[in-house]
Amino acid sequence: MQIKIINSSKHPLPAYATELSAGMDLRANISEPIVLKPLERRLIPTGIFIALPKGFEAQIRPRSGLALKKGITVLNTPGTIDADYRGEICAIIVNLSADDFVIEDGERICQMVITRHETAEWIEVDTLDKTERGEGGFGHTGKK
Repeated sequence: MQIKIINSSKHPLPAYATELSAGMDLRANISEPIVLKPLERRLIPTGIFIALPKGFEAQIRPRSGLALKKGITVLNTPGTIDADYRGEICAIIVNLSADDFVIEDGERICQMVITRHETAEWIEVDTLDKTERGEGGFGHTGKK
């Protein structure tokens, strides 16, 4: 699929790392390094603006390597970029580690996945069909 994009950063366009990758890395577009203290969160700009087609969204997700090795993640994961949003894509990055983390300009801070979605139409009813699970909630299926 083709998506219109404006890249106001000095970095390459988001790209898939491999042929079968689902996500494209997004890079920090900042004028000076940002130090994230433990448990601190910041909105990090990317310099990327997109126009998605109707029925699609962009999900902003953590990078697994940053999460595992450094305790850095996206706070509202997955963040949703709606098809009618035309502002800059930014990521809310949080430091869940015990150490300071420095974000440098051009650093890959998160990934973006483009996905199709449906628009729901509610049908109000008085009852719902019965299922084996029924109203069983968290942990209902137990451990094996």
